[in-house]
Amino acid sequence: MPANKNALIRYKTIDNCLRNRYRRWTLEDLVEACSEALYEMEGIQKGVSVRTVQGDIQMMRSDKLGYNAPIEVYDHKYYRYSDKDYSIMDMPMSQNDYDVMQEAVDMLRQLEGFEQFSEMADVVSRLQDKLAMSRNNRKPIIHFDSVPNLEGIRLLNPLYNYIAHKQTLRIMYQSFSARTPKEFILCPYLLKEFRNRWFLFGSKADDLLLFNLPLDRIKSVEPVDVPFRENPNFDTEHFFDDVIGVSKNINNTPRRIKFWANAEQSKYIKTKPIHRSQQLIKENPEDGSCIFSIDVVINFEMYSVFMSYGPGIKVIYPRNAMMYMRDKLKEAAELYDTTV
Repeated sequence: MPANKNALIRYKTIDNCLRNRYRRWTLEDLVEACSEALYEMEGIQKGVSVRTVQGDIQMMRSDKLGYNAPIEVYDHKYYRYSDKDYSIMDMPMSQNDYDVMQEAVDMLRQLEGFEQFSEMADVVSRLQDKLAMSRNNRKPIIHFDSVPNLEGIRLLNPLYNYIAHKQTLRIMYQSFSARTPKEFILCPYLLKEFRNRWFLFGSKADDLLLFNLPLDRIKSVEPVDVPFRENPNFDTEHFFDDVIGVSKNINNTPRRIKFWANAEQSKYIKTKPIHRSQQLIKENPEDGSCIFSIDVVINFEMYSVFMSYGPGIKVIYPRNAMMYMRDKLKEAAELYDTTV
């Protein structure tokens, strides 16, 4: 916002003037200095008024911005800081400022896996050290899920660069069930994280068949001299709008899934929807149970989410999804009737 930016320029200019104790500063001198600074920095030629600078001085004196600047008038016309060592640039940060900056640092640290943020990581580290000395040893308030030494994490940086430069790749990939790696000539489009596991989405260079490859199963990556091709059917921004997790093919279409939830689980599901498309269809006032619907592609991740609720959820539509859940839960229950 220009007005705020101009005000900050004036505050800093007034601060520089009042710190210079080898000159006596009248109000007119401060007005002139502010006008010159705005012209040099912003090209503003109309200057500033006496009233504006008077308002700036009052603002700097107040605690509205946290300055509490000790500006005094002496000899009835000159301005100075009563504390010769004071400067708004040296203003100590409040505890709340430290807390807010600490949470920002914690969030920025989640990007450390990417080489593109290496320069920022150095700045973050130095800021972290400064905050650590000044925050009264406060324990972390925000904690992010992370898996140290995550398999495949070393590929994030090169894959990021290959995607940015539209570089076709030769990828050797070995699934858990395969005995030997398989070669893919892939045009890479997107890196996606789901439950602390990273996936690469890309299309085969010859037929544009879409694949998602977990990074922890990729054995090697190297660029190849094969023309890069975009897949017009893969929209990186909206491809995952109708899916839970990462398992989806381009031709998959969402289905309406209806499920019943008991009173206890309904409370959680209302406040933390299983999917953005979730709707409440019916609420039973007698026992507090509810029926919900979501519109998603049916995949393994969807089933795993439903299974995580145990007996608190029952899929009731479509029938094939209901039967799948019944069979899998029955298999799980039978495990407890056998000896391992």
